[in-house]
Amino acid sequence: MNLLKTLAAISSMTMLSRVTGLLRESLIARAFGAGAYTDAFNVAFRIPNLLRRLFAEGAFSQAFVPILSEYKNQHGAAASKDLADHVATTLVWATLIVTVAGIVGAPYFVYLIASGLARNPDAFAAGVTMTRLMFPYICFMSFVALSGGILNTWCEFKIPAVTPVLLNLSFIAASLLLAPHLAQPIYALAVAVFVGGLLQVGIQVPALVKIGMLPRIGINPVAGLHDPGVRRVLKKMGPAVFAVSAAQISLMINTSIASRLLPGSISALSYADRLMEFPTAMLGVALGTILLPSLAKANIDGNKAEYSALLDWGLRLTFLLALPAALGLATLAVPLITTLFHYGKFSAQAVSMSSQPLIAYSAGLIGIILVKTLAPAFYARQDIRTPVKIALGVLLATQLMNLVFVPRIAVAGLALSIGLGACLNAGFLYWGLRRRGVYQPQPGWSKFFLKLAGALCVMGTFATVSAARIDWLGLQAHPFIRAGALFLVVSVCGVAYFGALLAMGFRFRDFKRTAY
Repeated sequence: MNLLKTLAAISSMTMLSRVTGLLRESLIARAFGAGAYTDAFNVAFRIPNLLRRLFAEGAFSQAFVPILSEYKNQHGAAASKDLADHVATTLVWATLIVTVAGIVGAPYFVYLIASGLARNPDAFAAGVTMTRLMFPYICFMSFVALSGGILNTWCEFKIPAVTPVLLNLSFIAASLLLAPHLAQPIYALAVAVFVGGLLQVGIQVPALVKIGMLPRIGINPVAGLHDPGVRRVLKKMGPAVFAVSAAQISLMINTSIASRLLPGSISALSYADRLMEFPTAMLGVALGTILLPSLAKANIDGNKAEYSALLDWGLRLTFLLALPAALGLATLAVPLITTLFHYGKFSAQAVSMSSQPLIAYSAGLIGIILVKTLAPAFYARQDIRTPVKIALGVLLATQLMNLVFVPRIAVAGLALSIGLGACLNAGFLYWGLRRRGVYQPQPGWSKFFLKLAGALCVMGTFATVSAARIDWLGLQAHPFIRAGALFLVVSVCGVAYFGALLAMGFRFRDFKRTAY
């Protein structure tokens, strides 16, 4: 398997997901702006999203994929299918129980996450209603996460990568077609989450049938617990829940803090987060997706040289692509926010509020993406405890940074704390891998960084000069001209960066990598 070609394929699918995600956010911004009801939706969506990451995509994938890879390589397809059946039964029933509890306890969850929202009773009530509508989403996504783990282990990466597009399309359709017909238009977004979850489940089934791995979900909730493989997954998943929940708890705390700042602060943080997730998903998530099965196989085979070389390749690509992305977000924050969101009810003040946390996020983007590259190196070795310990320490450090930054720079302080916390996390993960001797950097890193620094200086100069010559807010009535200007500026920056690298001797064929 050509890893660079696979990465390009996954990234292109992810780009489609992120482009439709940006379109969805632009439509939401235009229709609802950055106010109390948009805050209510973001709070309501954050609750099932948190549980989705705990029970499904995050903790579950980290525990399940290495063990499934072990079954596939050592025990064969039949044993792997039995494991998938039993895991599916346990996971779906567990999330179904949590969903029922979440629907009943929705008012308490909303108050716990964003107590400041209670100052507006109507917005708080809307948040409770939308939470109840969206809670079944975690059931759908638990199955999607299981399917994604199976398909990735079988090196079928495309369907999991394109799946999020369906949720975005559901949002877009609801914003355009459903919202105008509802007494409370914001409820259309909650309906979109429910429908999008169903669509994401549906697209997995043909792909799983094709490889003969469609899980059967049993009617006995505890039947799967008798399988030793399921118990291993659950045992690994326990620490993984703490690792994933540390970041999510930090996000919940930040949401609560933001709810006590100026109205619209939660939404401003959310819009900035959406742009930050664009490079994070295209690079960090894509790299983590293809590295985890390959690293797991190298670990099972006892091939330490291959394991270290795979990780070195991933780290070089991370720096090569994440650093210009971070610089671009910092220098083009206002052009990006205005071009994507500055329409309808999204005011100039909302542009200012959203661009500040985006600039702050850019300071830690490299750390956020590095964590997604380095953490799979531990999960592939079925070592989840180390990332847990690091994540818990980073959680404390992040909140201490909030005490320093938020009083000074408000909502931007929350984003800065998350970014710097991620850098701290990445530093400890890297140190842990070096201390264990499982990663040895390949030669040439010093020259690599020097060339990157030179190319970044060239790109930064072009970005700063180009962006300053355009009145981005003044072009609100000319969206196509503004979009064209942004495209031109981004293109010039890209050409400047990669042109400088080519002039200094970079060749992309040097980043080709094959895994078996």
